[in-house]
Amino acid sequence: MAKVAFLGLGVMGYPMAGHLKTKGGHDVTVYNRTGAKAEKWAAQFGGRAAKTPREAAQGQDFVMACVGNDNDLREVMVGPDGAFQGMAKGALLVDHTTASAEIARELHADAKKRGFEFIDAPVSGGQAGAENGALTVMCGGEDAAYARGEKVIAAYAKACTLMGAPGAGQLAKMVNQICIAGLVQGLSEGIHFAKKAGLDIEKLIATISKGAAQSWQMENRYKTMAADKFDFGFAVDWMRKDLAICLAEANRNGALLPTTALIDQFYAEVQKMGGKRWDTSSLIARLDK
Repeated sequence: MAKVAFLGLGVMGYPMAGHLKTKGGHDVTVYNRTGAKAEKWAAQFGGRAAKTPREAAQGQDFVMACVGNDNDLREVMVGPDGAFQGMAKGALLVDHTTASAEIARELHADAKKRGFEFIDAPVSGGQAGAENGALTVMCGGEDAAYARGEKVIAAYAKACTLMGAPGAGQLAKMVNQICIAGLVQGLSEGIHFAKKAGLDIEKLIATISKGAAQSWQMENRYKTMAADKFDFGFAVDWMRKDLAICLAEANRNGALLPTTALIDQFYAEVQKMGGKRWDTSSLIARLDK
């Protein structure tokens, strides 16, 4: 058992922190910007709620975080009441936020100066993965720090891999989002085409999902996509945030992402249709409108 703080209790963080307590058996303190949610978590799982990230981080062996974006992360980590102000030397901070590789490297360097460790560890698997304790975690950082963190991350992960130096976890997550965007657009066009062609969607997917077209998106989203239901996961607003990170990094490293850039604009169209909080499979909505 370790002393662990978890910062950020959104749709991902809330169940992840829960697994640290119930599955990991750790002594868990939580922080959330909306304090009532932290109090609710503490009542449900038997942990403690802190009023600031600094307070949550004090005396902890590990601090885990899952917040919104680079600006949120910077505030929660190095702001006046940030976690870095409360962490003890030798502690380890594991950041599950999907953010830029740039801020991961920045925070890693700052942490080292202060005498503790930092790992960037974005996750894939969505809300269902968080709730089921079956996330895929992509990490960037130093070997020894990763070896320590992996044991705690195991409470909510089905797979956890050190991808390389600080920032490598975030770069791997960018690849993940680039691939998902292309898969969802292809599936959207396929189902849209099948509808226009008068094919039986159930028979179609039962057949092609046994071949080279198979994907997680196909297996888990085709029914809801065909039914124009988009309430089942990662929101369009969040995907656009992630794709903006991908495109900015590509601009820095010279990678060519023409399809990703185009699909990002398709998601912008979905937002204009009122689909900001629809899940990412809603790309089909702009084709069927």
